[in-house]
Amino acid sequence: MNRKRIGRRKTFCITSKSTDTAAVLRAIQMKANVIIKATSVEGVYSADPKREPNAKLYEEISFRDVMMEELKVIDQTAITLCRENSLPLIVLNINRPGAIVAAIRGERVGTLVR
Repeated sequence: MNRKRIGRRKTFCITSKSTDTAAVLRAIQMKANVIIKATSVEGVYSADPKREPNAKLYEEISFRDVMMEELKVIDQTAITLCRENSLPLIVLNINRPGAIVAAIRGERVGTLVR
């Protein structure tokens, strides 16, 4: 889990070495403005894009829809904590140069879950 502080904005990045729930809990404790989940795909899809070539990429989706559609974004406990604490989640491709910096700057990248 990495934390970046840009001005007064606190951002948490979930890495493969941390659990989703632990990262979200820590972000809540630190009063983060957003969580960034860096993955190997462009964002949140309607299905696994590696198995389902026609999967739809969402630019934005609600926590409720993630839960109802059982999308594999982060674990259910973590997504519930994000929703209950109004903590937005940005899911983006870690392999895209500049994606994390762009998200921190507030630019549209990946999928926004709120």
